[in-house]
Amino acid sequence: MKLYDELVWRGLIENITDESLIEKINNGGLTFYIGTDPTGDSLHIGHYSTFSMATRLKKGGHNPILLVGGATGLIGDPKPTAERPMITKELLEYNYKKLRNQVEKIFGFEVVNNYDWSKDINFIDYLRDYGKYFNLNYMLNKETVKSRLDIGITYTEFSYMIMQALDFLWLYENKGCTLQIGGSDQWGNITSGVELIRKKIGKEAYGLTMPLITKADGTKFGKSEGNAIWLDINKTSSYEMYQFFLNAEDSKVIEYLKKLTFLSIDEINELEKKHLACPEKREAHKALAKEVITFLHGNEEYEKAVRISESLFSGNVKKLTKDEILIGFKGVPTFKFEEKNLVDLLVDNSICSSKREAREFINNGAISINDEKILEDKLITKDMAIDDEIIVLRKGKKKYYLGIKKSSNE
Repeated sequence: MKLYDELVWRGLIENITDESLIEKINNGGLTFYIGTDPTGDSLHIGHYSTFSMATRLKKGGHNPILLVGGATGLIGDPKPTAERPMITKELLEYNYKKLRNQVEKIFGFEVVNNYDWSKDINFIDYLRDYGKYFNLNYMLNKETVKSRLDIGITYTEFSYMIMQALDFLWLYENKGCTLQIGGSDQWGNITSGVELIRKKIGKEAYGLTMPLITKADGTKFGKSEGNAIWLDINKTSSYEMYQFFLNAEDSKVIEYLKKLTFLSIDEINELEKKHLACPEKREAHKALAKEVITFLHGNEEYEKAVRISESLFSGNVKKLTKDEILIGFKGVPTFKFEEKNLVDLLVDNSICSSKREAREFINNGAISINDEKILEDKLITKDMAIDDEIIVLRKGKKKYYLGIKKSSNE
């Protein structure tokens, strides 16, 4: 199967600007770019489909460039419902450096910043050299603009399309870049760049868009949706990412395997058979988690994620280190503990509302420490702490608390 056919099979092609691009993709040798604005200090899983697509093209003999929009980030790509909040230059510069380091480390792409060639263009040159190539009716017809006409769109946002087209032209002339790829919501901006190159310098360039990766209800993966899954391990641990993929919707897991992993067609087809036969075993989900985490963070982090997950599921928290417990119980309420009777510990830390309630939970076997049921009001000692620092207290079936040992100077 040729490269383009495989991309279609994986569901990674939404639109292309010209049918001649198919053979160019199959033959290799294109320089292409993807772009992202530095509105955050890390990429997230919503970006990952585009970046893994770029990696596939790189493996197919093409040369990728990542454009981080230090200039366009100051403007903001029009959202369907409202104008994006303005970001300071200082924050954008910080985010740019973080994204550049992340992409160079994970993907090995060349990174450029459109602020470098945009910052010295004055307003008159902008209008004369670029604005005159854009017909107003053409711009109003673009989906991202049309969606905002009823509620209003500022001139600043309206100019974003021209700025992105200018980027494509600059990369064409200075980097030999003839292809831009992006999500389906970027079709209008991409085709504007193709048109600018054709009109201004009489050359042919190409665009390709991919379907946005979504949940079953159609919502996107991204920071604006809340609970983003970040590619930065310090923002989203390997365990959190493992749980995210393990709990992916059954109806979407094969799609994610196709779009987000580099498993072969035969391997994915085999996983699909197993998934349809025994979905409860979650073999497809586990394979998805393994492939993405290993690609991003390495096999050691994947194995750590599995170890934490299996230990928590089987009730063996004592097998975990303090740091692994903190990862597995991120967001769980914490308290400082010292040696005291269990009833007093439960009441003093507002885990139970009264001593009477605390005794009822204990007598009913509903209190455990480090996965061991405590059936009497016994002294909770510091030597019960895992790694001499932490205890995991559970009330009922699902209410967890972490007790952090008080230091000598507290």
